[in-house]
Amino acid sequence: MNRKMAQLLALAALFGIGLLGPWLAPSYISQFAQLWLFIVLALSWDIMGGQTGYNSFGNIIFFGIGMYVSAVAQVGLVWPVAEYTAAKGGGTEFVFNADQIHAGLALGIPLGGLVAMLAAIVLGALLLGMRGHYFAIATLGLAVATAELAAGWDYIGAGSGMVTPTLPGDMNGPVLFYYLSLGLAIVTILVFAWVYSTRFRLAINAIRDDEDKAEALGHHTTRNKMTAWAISALFTGMAGAIYGNLSGFIDPHDIAFNAEIGVWMILMAILGGKGTLWGPIIGAIVFFISKELFWTYLLGWQRVALGLLIVIIVVFFPEGIMGWVRERWPHLFAPPHLDDEEDDETPAGADEDKEAAHA
Repeated sequence: MNRKMAQLLALAALFGIGLLGPWLAPSYISQFAQLWLFIVLALSWDIMGGQTGYNSFGNIIFFGIGMYVSAVAQVGLVWPVAEYTAAKGGGTEFVFNADQIHAGLALGIPLGGLVAMLAAIVLGALLLGMRGHYFAIATLGLAVATAELAAGWDYIGAGSGMVTPTLPGDMNGPVLFYYLSLGLAIVTILVFAWVYSTRFRLAINAIRDDEDKAEALGHHTTRNKMTAWAISALFTGMAGAIYGNLSGFIDPHDIAFNAEIGVWMILMAILGGKGTLWGPIIGAIVFFISKELFWTYLLGWQRVALGLLIVIIVVFFPEGIMGWVRERWPHLFAPPHLDDEEDDETPAGADEDKEAAHA
């Protein structure tokens, strides 16, 4: 079995488990919906931090932008947004039926991603000339500034926050948002798998390895960096749009532009292994399960336990889980043609050479 087939089987298994999620664990639907969104966030961050080598501490900007844009679009289809936010959710006056909810989500989720992507292009024109820690610090500062701007804008609720449209009683909100999260995660994995199979991955990896040499060889490094950041923002924004509806309330500091979530998306990618497709996925799953266990059984000490987990990963798994697996079982990562060779095509007496090639 070659790597491509193994990846397809792994993706099919992941999708199958996801489809059965509401029946396998009906009491934890909201938590597992967050897990799918965390996978999206880890993958979206990794295309810049792992594949391109630009560690952004400000991707939470796109998460919050997608969240607010989606909520405004959903409300704006039915009611004046300023009146709705002034009423702090609307009470019994601003109600939504099922058709309006579906139409609002169909518009709001992709619109949130597109506006976030546009923001990445604008910010990229300003920031992507920076490198290393200068870029990281600049993105962190922008994330803090964006949260403060949202907290002072009355149209979106300012510091009081914004309530997302309340679903009518006959709609099962947790299941709806679970499947939206699952669908976004699967689409994200497929899109990133395709992107990483093209020459674009080689171009951004060249930037990560040595940007000066890449420029000397004629690569359009700024354009490629901006494209990578735009792709990252698109999916991060859509994840934010779903997350806002899942939480039911958008606070500028604690939810939309939550610095903690911004750090988590970085940790998940590092935990699983930066610069790979499956590393951020595995990292998100391990991190999320660990976080939920810590918050359940170590309440009061959960952040200490999470910090210890980070230290253990950095010390014992510096290349992440995927890097550790690659070191222990390198034959699993052999080039596909080695796995695809037919036994009858192997010359007599060449078994030892073939084993050496796999090693």
